[in-house]
Amino acid sequence: MQAKELREMSADDLNQKRAALREEIAHLKLKRAASQAENPMKLRDTRRDLARAETVLREKALEAKKGPA
Repeated sequence: MQAKELREMSADDLNQKRAALREEIAHLKLKRAASQAENPMKLRDTRRDLARAETVLREKALEAKKGPA
């Protein structure tokens, strides 16, 4: 998922997306530990998507705190 797509989402949608990504990461870690990972790169990609979502949430929070310029 691109940061551009995330910036178009609302804060509530981003929070839901973040929760879903965290849950997916947990499942992927369990699969990797059990040596059942179908695509080991999926974990890395999901972690990066989570980082993007959290970055956009932080940007929105700072923007709201700063207010209109």
